[in-house]
This record gives sequence, C-alpha cells and structure tokens, in this order.
Amino acid sequence: MARLHGRRGRVYMGIASDTAEASPLPFIATWSMNFVTDKQDVTAMEDTNKVYVAGLPDASGEFGGFYDDASAQTYTAATDGQPRKFYLYPDRSTNTKYFFGTVLPDFSVNAGVSAAAAISASWNAASSIVKVG
Repeated sequence: MARLHGRRGRVYMGIASDTAEASPLPFIATWSMNFVTDKQDVTAMEDTNKVYVAGLPDASGEFGGFYDDASAQTYTAATDGQPRKFYLYPDRSTNTKYFFGTVLPDFSVNAGVSAAAAISASWNAASSIVKVG
C-alpha cells in the first residue's frame, strides 16, 4: 500500500447523458468523496449505552477547479437532471485503482476581481459507487 499525492488524481464524467462515455474533466484541482451509513437508534430500556443498527450506505462528494469556457463541464449534467457515468482516479498513473458509478452532479461557478474563475460541483450517487483495485 502506497501513500499518494493528489497531483495525479483525475475525475472523468459523461457530459451528454448516462449513456455517453466518461471523459476527463479539464482543470480539476480538488476532489473529495464521502461514504457514510445511515444509523438508526435502537436503544432500549436498561441498555448501558445507546445502541444503533446500520441502514443503507450513501456515497457523495465534491470536486472543483478552474472554469473552462470551451467545455460544458458539469453545467449540462446539473441542469438536465440525468445521471452521468463517473470515474475518480486518486492516482491516474495506476489505472488499476479507481472508483466508478453514475452520479447526479450540481454545478457552481464563482469569479472575482482578484481571483480566477472557479467551478465546483457536488454529487450524489445515482447507482452504486464501486471501488476497483
């Protein structure tokens, strides 16, 4: 198991629809993923502490970078409500380890007088998000 530097990460997403092949998103600088499981409180009388049972797992995340006016990036995906193929490579130099599935992304763009135009997107799973490798 090796430690990784983020500089070789890469996010791929289908821009046109869930049937479109995923392609690399340009100028992405950050990403994050969250895997959490619902927990239901089943604490009963005379338990010595709270007790929980696990429900369904959830997958979501974010990525961000710099705005590219030559690409639709995630704008189209955010406005048509269709799931998109999604691949996240923590280290693109090893194509054998990645996450994939379909996601529903949201899109945001920000700019300022003293800042580069930046995009950010948050996403929620539209299918199972699977780790490969």
